[in-house]
Amino acid sequence: MGTVGDAALPSPDSLLLIAGNAGAADLPGAVPRTSVGADAPAIPATFVNLIMSVIVAGLLFPVLIFIGTATRLNAARREQRFAAMRLVGATPWQISVVAAIEAAAAALAGTALGFVLFLAFRDSLASIPFTGDRFFTSDMSLSLRDVLIVAAGVPAGAALAAGVSLRRVRVSPLGIARRATPRPPSWFRLLPIALGLGELAFFLLGPRPQTSGGQAAVFLPGLLLVMTGLILAGPLLTMLSARFMVRRSTRPATLIAARRLADNPKAGFRAISGIMLALFITTVATGVITTIVANRGQAPAGSLESRTVSMYSPDGTPLPDATPGDLRSLPGVLSVSQLRRNPEKYADPGLVACADIPAVYGRCAPGAAVAVVAGDFIPWRESADPDRIWPTSAVPPDALTRLPMESVVILTDGAAATIERARTALELAYPGYRIAPNVTGDFESDFADTLRGWQQLADVVIIASLAIAGCSLAVSVVGGLTERKRPFSLLRLSGAPVRVLRRVVALETAAPLLVVAVVAIGMGFLAATLFLQAQMGYALVAPGAGFYLVVVAGLAACLAIIASTMPLLERITGPETARSE
Repeated sequence: MGTVGDAALPSPDSLLLIAGNAGAADLPGAVPRTSVGADAPAIPATFVNLIMSVIVAGLLFPVLIFIGTATRLNAARREQRFAAMRLVGATPWQISVVAAIEAAAAALAGTALGFVLFLAFRDSLASIPFTGDRFFTSDMSLSLRDVLIVAAGVPAGAALAAGVSLRRVRVSPLGIARRATPRPPSWFRLLPIALGLGELAFFLLGPRPQTSGGQAAVFLPGLLLVMTGLILAGPLLTMLSARFMVRRSTRPATLIAARRLADNPKAGFRAISGIMLALFITTVATGVITTIVANRGQAPAGSLESRTVSMYSPDGTPLPDATPGDLRSLPGVLSVSQLRRNPEKYADPGLVACADIPAVYGRCAPGAAVAVVAGDFIPWRESADPDRIWPTSAVPPDALTRLPMESVVILTDGAAATIERARTALELAYPGYRIAPNVTGDFESDFADTLRGWQQLADVVIIASLAIAGCSLAVSVVGGLTERKRPFSLLRLSGAPVRVLRRVVALETAAPLLVVAVVAIGMGFLAATLFLQAQMGYALVAPGAGFYLVVVAGLAACLAIIASTMPLLERITGPETARSE
């Protein structure tokens, strides 16, 4: 007797009992175990690696976009300062170094603060059931490698994002004053999306790797290609939405907004790029997890699957003669069937006398005496069917009883007490069973429950990415207003009402936002469908209303962020701005 230590428990709330006996080592299939946690996870590693990698990428990309957007805040002043440095002799490389150092220093300070906050709130974080269960505080720890990767990676990513966002001042010392209209985005920007979807679609027909690592190495690059393609195709979608606005409206605000988007679609898309990625990740993760849970959940209450208890023999030893009678005498047990091992195939399907097949599971062909049936009368990924006609076996009835026993199938009335009594009787009769007595869907239910826990963790990460993308949107809108305060001031002086300018700012962001939201969600469902079909053969199951509520709430929050920046427009576009610029 003893207490199971924390190292053997997945959560402080877990209830675990380990029992054994002195002769257990002699049982068939017994394996010495010297440590806990060496077994494979309840969810195949492919799903964990793929889902979490995509979610982490969905969190990392918006962070980098936010850094780049924040670097561009008040970019007009900064670029003028850098251009002045160019005029006094600074090289493009020196300008890049200055911008990178400024961003990296801020990111390094933020990273250090993040580590401090993590250590301060680690106990509180451990008590939050991200996956449905609390964590041990010791689980909320970082290795030296994790610390070094974050400490070096975040400032490096910030420096790279800053350098890319300020690349315009490298053209010439007068690059700010001599800006030209950028070339419109080409259709080649759609190529990464086509390549990513093509890779996912290829494995619908071709062979897929058999190992979990190989499958993750195949599917993850395809999804990352689609994500990269969405970022590259965003300006093209923004330009197309601007042209649509021009053709469909004659209002001044709409025409001004459309002209600005068409003139520089990259700048128009920059504000909403984080939102696009967050919606794509949300759709992929929700679509994949929802479909797997729907296909691999617990058997419906009252169905034959929920009333069938089965157990597989450990080594083919025939059932003791007294066991079937004992099982049949249990209250609530309707039938007990012994399935024999098929001499033509080692595992399923098994053999059974036609007289021992309960009518609810099907019947034999006319004139047959022995049938070939599934191990528990329910074929894989199918339902019990009373009209099913099982194939006939060539094994004669007198030879059937001499074959090793393959499995025992018990049909019950479905009551929980009956099912548990049947489990106990089978466990006592077969202490060395290969697969524990189970009801159809037991293992799938555990799988689905674990997957729901991962979905809860994914939801937390997705909400965080949406929040970061929202901050990026706010910073981008404010930065855009600051950069264009002189043109807006001149429009006000020429008689344009403030409400028209507000509509211009709102349309510049809201119109492409809605377009890319539809595209991102559609691409997310398509990528999820291709993965599910190639990996598991599942058809996509549409998410519930909760998913659409999250999307609508996220878009509504984005529109609210845009609206919250409108008071700034009136303050920075007065006559004094036009005179001072």
